[in-house]
Amino acid sequence: MNNFQRYRPITSPGWYLGWTWAKKEVIWSMMGAQTTEQGDCSKFKGGVPHSCMKNPTVVDLLPGTPYNQQIANCCKGGLLSSWVQDPSRAAASFQVSVGGAGSTTRTVKLPTNFTLEAPGPRYTCAQAKIVRPTKFITPDKRRVTQALSKF
Repeated sequence: MNNFQRYRPITSPGWYLGWTWAKKEVIWSMMGAQTTEQGDCSKFKGGVPHSCMKNPTVVDLLPGTPYNQQIANCCKGGLLSSWVQDPSRAAASFQVSVGGAGSTTRTVKLPTNFTLEAPGPRYTCAQAKIVRPTKFITPDKRRVTQALSKF
């Protein structure tokens, strides 16, 4: 998520991002953020998902979060600078591992009703769309991995 507003930072209490799953998806795990509620995951035995909510709300992790829960551009407590004031602090990232979504482009359905809540004037979200997968280069520049999907 990038805050391309020229002079409007996202201040305390920070951003909240939500959506509605198209089917019966669950969030197995997250890095760099967390959902505000787990929901009813009682049908799962053994490994329990991070969230079983039909309409999850995601929040940024706080500064000082253990490194094994962080990714780049996370853990600012939902605070984002504006693009003009400090572009290095105007982005937030998190990773989500989703289950129950299907395994092909025919069976995966995009989430709907994206909402971004932040202090100040309202933000609006466009509909989700399928884009090329994001590629990640390891710090030693010897390996490239990619996200399966990015919305």
